[in-house]
Amino acid sequence: MDIICNFPCISIVMCILGGIVSSALKGRAAKYLNAVLLVCVTVMSACVFGYTMMTGDSFTYVMGRFPAPWGNELRAGVLEGGMALFFCTIMMLCLFGGQEKLREEVEPQKLNLYYILCDLLLSSLLSLVYTNDMFTAYVFIEINTISACGLIMISQTGRTIEAATRYMIMSLLGSGMILLSICMLYDMTGHLLMENIHETLTASVTAGHFHVPLMITIGMICVGIAIKSALFPFHTWLPDAYGYSTVSSAAILSSLVSKGYIFLLIKVIYRVIGFDVIYASRVTDILFVFGLAGMIMGSLSAIKENDIFRMTAFSSVAQIGYIYMGFGLGTQAAMVASIFHILSHAVTKALLFLSASGLADVSGGSRHFIDLTGSAYRNKMAGVAFGAGALSMVGIPLFSGFISKLLFAEAAVRNSGKMLPALIVLAVSTILNAIYFMKTVIRIYTPAQSEQASVPVKKQKLFAAATVCLIALNVFLGLCSDWVVDLIGTGLGMFV
Repeated sequence: MDIICNFPCISIVMCILGGIVSSALKGRAAKYLNAVLLVCVTVMSACVFGYTMMTGDSFTYVMGRFPAPWGNELRAGVLEGGMALFFCTIMMLCLFGGQEKLREEVEPQKLNLYYILCDLLLSSLLSLVYTNDMFTAYVFIEINTISACGLIMISQTGRTIEAATRYMIMSLLGSGMILLSICMLYDMTGHLLMENIHETLTASVTAGHFHVPLMITIGMICVGIAIKSALFPFHTWLPDAYGYSTVSSAAILSSLVSKGYIFLLIKVIYRVIGFDVIYASRVTDILFVFGLAGMIMGSLSAIKENDIFRMTAFSSVAQIGYIYMGFGLGTQAAMVASIFHILSHAVTKALLFLSASGLADVSGGSRHFIDLTGSAYRNKMAGVAFGAGALSMVGIPLFSGFISKLLFAEAAVRNSGKMLPALIVLAVSTILNAIYFMKTVIRIYTPAQSEQASVPVKKQKLFAAATVCLIALNVFLGLCSDWVVDLIGTGLGMFV
């Protein structure tokens, strides 16, 4: 079984090599290589997940066999293995679900470039999940940024180039703050490995040293990751980046990219700075306020939109607010709720973007609500998929979104100081979610005029299979939430 301890490293290296090899292949060959690579990495991630569940403990892989403080390490426990498996599965479904549409959106000579970017993006996500080294995390943050930017502008329309430029400017600002915070951590501790930083910082805090530099460092790393994950008010790059990308790109970006950064922040909170130090710094109060603001402002912006893609994109701002609200509550139960919402939102948002594309395809390519009238009858699979995603976002029982909101409400009740604002905003946000998602569902199921009903729909087997899998995964999270929540709690216990 020791060979499984090599799988995190092998997964990352395989994705990087896959991108390199794809550069010499044509689009069709690069697509098949990407599919094989995704399957292999998913299987290896499942093995890591199963191995850590079986042993009940995490393991550390030392790169090059050099010990700390010179070496580089990967660390995997139940949470890391589960998150890696989840990320691989969602990326596979996003790529398969949008594959038929990709032929129309990307020029044939650029298809191999698209799969190169996907391979590099997956390698960066796996690295953010597994790495135990802060500088390695920064390196793959930059790889993630460049890959995501390429996925946004791959179709090279005016709007995508503008969106990619805005994304790059905001993302580099966040990256710069993260790099400065890593430099300050190294200056205070002399270490880059997470556990070594944590041990040294704990001793320094106990002795009363580095109070001001540490507060500045915590603030910078939190703001840097907040910018990159589109927490309100740093979300201005998000609507265009998600709204005008290719279908697969929008699904991947909304489901995975911001979640990789948030997972890194969770590791910083627990494994680098320490939960008690973070809570004592009061930065959780700031995250709480901006999380609540994002929940409301993202939903209000979504209500005003007349474009189904941009409405779904603005919905992500609200859902990111949920996650940061959980961080702000500052309890173990709230952190579990935030991690569960990462899973719920990733599944649901991929489903919504894929199905929105299917609805637009049978509406003359238009994404405006007036043209989407009756589109659920013209593309029944897309209509069912969007309806399921909308019900999950609103928080209807049976779906994962209901469990997320229930977990947040339970966590809020346990925090007397923040209970009232959290519950009020949670209720208001749910009502706002219902307004813009249910009006869309009503629109697509309103009988259309006869000329609209004649628009043909292409049979897309991969799209149908991907959306069915996403719906099933959403329902699984809703029905088997006790098991998932227990696993998240176990994984958090391995973090320290």
